[in-house]
Amino acid sequence: MKLLKSSLLGSAAAFAAVGAAHAADLPVKKAVPIEYVRVCGAYGAGFFYIPGTDTCLRISGRARFEGGYMTSYSRQGTNGDTSGYQGRLRINMDARTQTAYGTLRAFVRLDAGSRTGYSGVGTSGTQQRIAQAFPGLGIDQFGRAQQFVNVDKAFIQFAGMTAGRASSFFDFYAHDFEIIGNTLGSDVASTNLLAYTATLGNGLSATISVEDPVFRRSPIFSQTNNPAGATVNATIQNFAQTAAPAEVFIGYTGGVPTRYSFVDAIQRTRMPDFVGALRLDQAWGSAQLSAAVHELNVGNVQNGAGTGTGSNISIPTPATRTAGRCRAA
Repeated sequence: MKLLKSSLLGSAAAFAAVGAAHAADLPVKKAVPIEYVRVCGAYGAGFFYIPGTDTCLRISGRARFEGGYMTSYSRQGTNGDTSGYQGRLRINMDARTQTAYGTLRAFVRLDAGSRTGYSGVGTSGTQQRIAQAFPGLGIDQFGRAQQFVNVDKAFIQFAGMTAGRASSFFDFYAHDFEIIGNTLGSDVASTNLLAYTATLGNGLSATISVEDPVFRRSPIFSQTNNPAGATVNATIQNFAQTAAPAEVFIGYTGGVPTRYSFVDAIQRTRMPDFVGALRLDQAWGSAQLSAAVHELNVGNVQNGAGTGTGSNISIPTPATRTAGRCRAA
């Protein structure tokens, strides 16, 4: 019995030793290394490396709420809204990659919002302000509850090139304050463009830009398609208006139109805007001289030229209209 027990114990020990030897021969799998998000300090605060790439990305944004109340004689009782509300968001994404030919950059800015109520919070128009937004059927016939998305910026920059939706190179900077507000629609937040900027040294740069003309378009009031026999309303200017035009009015005599105000003419898009700018950036500040050519096309072509300075007096002169402008930088 003791001999049998000793034999069994010896066999168990042998199997255990063999099993241990085989286990030691098996390859050991190493844990997959964890790639943490690394800070990218090459382009300023807030950038980080996208894992697995050499691209630096910064994500930023904001949320905003607006509410307003306004009393008016035209809004007493049931004559319209006296309050309005708006919730808005903005998201910015700035991606940059260093290449052998310089920095490749892509920038996107999206605005979105939801707004209701009177015009002090994001809407305009007499009918929207005064008239009933929700009549008996509960239909929002005047567009008082609005959802919107705006592509404010979406451009690529590389080796001096800028392509996409960006601020116009004609403007010294977007949304500037003006001592004289007669700009005739010169300053726009963003437009679609393709531009090249050459760095000349000592803070001096020159830019040539081809831009979408639609975002600088202002109304042109024409009497080409007037009702037969009608007379012009002499109190309304036909061109270079400095204020919003009056609503169209047509007078009738015996059912025949006899009097009218000017009507916005249909404009064609045939030629892009051509912009040239010379800019100087120094420790004391910046200055810019810019010029542009814009086509006014309502059937017969007219070309306009504009010039501007960024330190700052600019004089856009499209077609037959000329306006002086002074900007505070």
